[in-house]
Amino acid sequence: MEHNENDSVKLLRECDAGVQMGVDSITDVLDDVRSDELREFLNACKAEHEGLRDEIQRELASRGVDGKAPNPIAKGMSKMKTGLNMAAMKSDATIAKLMTEGCNMGIESLSKYLNQYAAADERAQKLAKTLIAAEERLCVKMRAYL
Repeated sequence: MEHNENDSVKLLRECDAGVQMGVDSITDVLDDVRSDELREFLNACKAEHEGLRDEIQRELASRGVDGKAPNPIAKGMSKMKTGLNMAAMKSDATIAKLMTEGCNMGIESLSKYLNQYAAADERAQKLAKTLIAAEERLCVKMRAYL
């Protein structure tokens, strides 16, 4: 398939918005984590997501384009949902549920964009797949805390 720079940029920008949403979501719950093991894992995931974010932003910069901030409405709704859930029940199970839901939404969105921007180049597709894999690992690890 012939690569399309426009598809590559669009896919990278969606990855940028998604990875930022992931970092923000993890940050939002870290103070409420009770288990040292869960905190350690979430900190490692946050670091991995920050590394991916930096890589995605470098790739966008090398193409002369800016990144994409998460949708403010989606971000606000996510923050509100986290706040309401944590107010109702501060527990590692609640955090695991929120992380699982967020991961599933991220995986679904990124998979959709990977298909939608199928003409993206190999580098953009690899970054998207790496981010999806990170979300999948986080989701699987959360099962132990549900």
